[in-house]
Amino acid sequence: MSAAFRKAAKARQRPHRERAQPAARTKLGLLEKKKDYRLRARDYHKKQNALRALQKKALDKNPDEFYFKMIRSEVKDGVHVIKQPKDEITPEQMKLMRTQDIKYVEMKRVAEAKKIERLKAELHLLDAAGSAAGQHLFFVDTEREVREFDLAAHLDTVPELVDRVYNRPTIATLQREAVKGPTDPAHLKKLAQQRKNQYDLLRQRIEREKAMFVISQKIQTRKDLLDKTHKVKVKKETTTGPAIYKFKFQRKR
Repeated sequence: MSAAFRKAAKARQRPHRERAQPAARTKLGLLEKKKDYRLRARDYHKKQNALRALQKKALDKNPDEFYFKMIRSEVKDGVHVIKQPKDEITPEQMKLMRTQDIKYVEMKRVAEAKKIERLKAELHLLDAAGSAAGQHLFFVDTEREVREFDLAAHLDTVPELVDRVYNRPTIATLQREAVKGPTDPAHLKKLAQQRKNQYDLLRQRIEREKAMFVISQKIQTRKDLLDKTHKVKVKKETTTGPAIYKFKFQRKR
């Protein structure tokens, strides 16, 4: 064979490549290759050891052993999951539970309302921050009286007490009796802070009472939805009010 022929045959010869394993057969294990025998051996011994461990565990197990998870679990996608028990509740029982919830929330709301009334009786809402300013109208006959109108003289008190809306004694009372109560500025400031804290507490209780009223309405709405009567939603539920439904009228027998 001439050198030119051997050179041409060598040029036509393709390099040898290892055959790749098809993707559909990867689940069957490692590809049968001479150089993969170590990987296959390790994989084989690993599986054999796992099987022996499971056999030993099965032999050591008490046949009378029982766990509730044996009947409360199931396998999904190769993973054990706990079965969720279904609540066996009849519609009548559900309505009763809703009624109990409404009664509890209503009881708490009434308690808050009583506390609000008690605080209002103590504070009288006289100088609450954010309260609407009251109006006191005085009637005179002429324009001259309007221009010369003296509020302190009309109220018969000193000018320093004109701006007060409560505990405003007259001049005769001040001349007849001594000033009662604290007069120290630091003490007065402390009392004002305590009064402000009381008003903040009153505001919080009012907001809580409103929230409980909304909750009770929403619970009542959910209770009404258990009825099988045909209904149409009129208004969606919001944070400040329940959803509104229009029920089909049914004549009672």
